[in-house]
Amino acid sequence: MTQFQETETLELKKSTSELKEAVISIVAMLNKHQRGEVLFGVRNDGAVAGQQVSDKTLRDISKAIADHIEPKIYPVVEHVAFDSKQCVKVRVEGKEHPYYAYGRAYIRVGDEDRQLSARELEKLILEKNRDRLRWDTEVCTKATVDDIGPGKLKSFLKLSGLKFDTIPNTLEKLNLVRDGKLLNAAVLCFARKPEKFFPNARLRCAVFGTLDTTFTISMQDFYGDVFYLIKKAEEYILEHINIGMRLDGMLRVDVPEIDPEAFREAIINAFCHRDYREYDSVNIAIFKDRVEIRSPGLLYGGLTIASIRKKMVSSRRNELLAELFQRSHRIEKWGRGIKMILEREPATEFEEIGTVQFIATFKRKNVEAVFSDSVGEKVGEKVGETSEKTTQKTTQKTTQKTTQKTTQKTTQKILELIAGNPKISRVELAAAIGITADGIKYQLDKMRKEGMLKRIGPDKGGYWEIV
Repeated sequence: MTQFQETETLELKKSTSELKEAVISIVAMLNKHQRGEVLFGVRNDGAVAGQQVSDKTLRDISKAIADHIEPKIYPVVEHVAFDSKQCVKVRVEGKEHPYYAYGRAYIRVGDEDRQLSARELEKLILEKNRDRLRWDTEVCTKATVDDIGPGKLKSFLKLSGLKFDTIPNTLEKLNLVRDGKLLNAAVLCFARKPEKFFPNARLRCAVFGTLDTTFTISMQDFYGDVFYLIKKAEEYILEHINIGMRLDGMLRVDVPEIDPEAFREAIINAFCHRDYREYDSVNIAIFKDRVEIRSPGLLYGGLTIASIRKKMVSSRRNELLAELFQRSHRIEKWGRGIKMILEREPATEFEEIGTVQFIATFKRKNVEAVFSDSVGEKVGEKVGETSEKTTQKTTQKTTQKTTQKTTQKTTQKILELIAGNPKISRVELAAAIGITADGIKYQLDKMRKEGMLKRIGPDKGGYWEIV
């Protein structure tokens, strides 16, 4: 006895009394797999029931599909028999998705049909047209070859093991021009000032004094080509996290509290795979307990957080840009970056926020943890208890110096600004330094308590005096 089972590409209907539901199933299968089949005369438990089949039956099915599915499809409607019982088989194919049934779009999930949300529908449309809509392969109409920095291009070629010819010929060989015009990827990577054409060719960095953004210690923006921004992001993180030490033979080696290779990979991914149609920049946020690397745009090509954590898979939003990163040995071809991050920093978290942002979060370690992980028992074994104490003391001093560096810079800037203008206001100080007014108030109060400043006269009309 013939037995069927519903799947993502097979729908079972007891009879043509369920024709409307069948039309919806056809659309759901086309939107998911661009093909599908419906069997009339088979119950949803898979048993063949059979039904009356005439020429009119076949015409009614064809008409319902023609009248209620957009864009048009051309099904194969056949009169078939299973176990000597009459049935109808409908086979469909189509690549013009999204398809609509009765004015609505559906998607196949297992053996069920679910109506698409507005976001899912938008994603389906973008997936279909993604090769035509790639930002990095679009022509930058306002840029010319004169905007390209030859030094930047030569530096890239050296890393890639390629030879420099002329700027136009080199760009042509790298597939960075079309009909003599520069593509966006060429401008982003090699223009003297990419921000002239793309305001979001920018890196925003900030250090916060708490576990959230209520108190800003430092804030800084960087502009330039994508390779320069990657370098500045690395430097900024290293400058503002704790640095421990370990012994390598008789040499002391710096050990940052977060593995540099891990956060470097996350930075590269942020710039390589971000959505450049979004106006926002790549952001580095350093908190007391963590470092966040925020990238505009969600995961691409149907990837999920679970899939990137468990499998070495990648789907590239900017294929041409990724190829340039690969040529210069910044990324690997087979998407091993996430695996490497998790091997070096297993506590790393990945998160998608809303519809516009992907975040990689690295946990920070305290001074004791840095020392313990970096030095541990090996110090005692190699140089004894005295050496261990010396190393620990050096480590703590180095770490303390690093964590205080930003505060010292802010204090120095405040003193310089007050020396130049004793009547300068808090608002003016905040604007000049790039932190919030609350941050300035915190710093001024602290400097007054430490005896560095005096306030002469009232808040309005008074002035500052450096002690």
